[in-house]
Amino acid sequence: MSDAAQPTAAEVRAAAEAVKTALDRHLAAVERRSGEDDPAVYEAFNQLAAAAEVYDELLYDRYDEVTPFEIPGTDDSLPPYAGPEEPNAISVLIRRDYAVAEPQRLLAQAQRVEAAEYSDGPGADEGAAGTIHGALGVLFGEFEPDEIASRHKEFGLEEGDSTLWVTAADEPAEPGEWLEAPFEGVEPQRVVCRFDVSAVFDDEDDEGDEDDDGEGAGDADELDDVLDLDEDEDLEPLDAER
Repeated sequence: MSDAAQPTAAEVRAAAEAVKTALDRHLAAVERRSGEDDPAVYEAFNQLAAAAEVYDELLYDRYDEVTPFEIPGTDDSLPPYAGPEEPNAISVLIRRDYAVAEPQRLLAQAQRVEAAEYSDGPGADEGAAGTIHGALGVLFGEFEPDEIASRHKEFGLEEGDSTLWVTAADEPAEPGEWLEAPFEGVEPQRVVCRFDVSAVFDDEDDEGDEDDDGEGAGDADELDDVLDLDEDEDLEPLDAER
């Protein structure tokens, strides 16, 4: 940044005063909060985060210094809750991503399920479980998503990012109403809570572990994942009944 574009000392001081004001407002909102999801607290939090971000940027641009605080930015945060005070219904929106890390394990597990269901019919390798997309259809058709999430390694899958949103509604949706577009039309101000899981949150911790231990923390997991598909005892038997 050029000297002409740098903020003045007065601008930095004004940004610091804005942080102080936002901090007082946040504390006052917390002291007056009416419950865990008080919209006034959310709004005060977002105002404090925005003021702190502006001050941090100006402080760095002017003095090449940073603050010791880590306040989340507001770009990805949810707006203050503006849904019904006492929701009569909720929707739980879940997305989980997986990588097919071990295709042969996936095929073997799906073929076992198919063989158990059609023991008197054609061989499992001749059915739907003979292809990757067919095997996925067999497994996700047989097991609940939560069970697959807890046993994903057994199915040759590797976890990616996941997110869970709980949204409030005035009334339950009509049967079949949203099935064609299940994730469209979500109103952010009706989101009661949200939980995200991503490897990006663990990057810094993983780097620290490598520095402390001298080697990556994934070696034990890699050993646990070694599989000889020719030996039945290496696969935990699957319960084909839900």
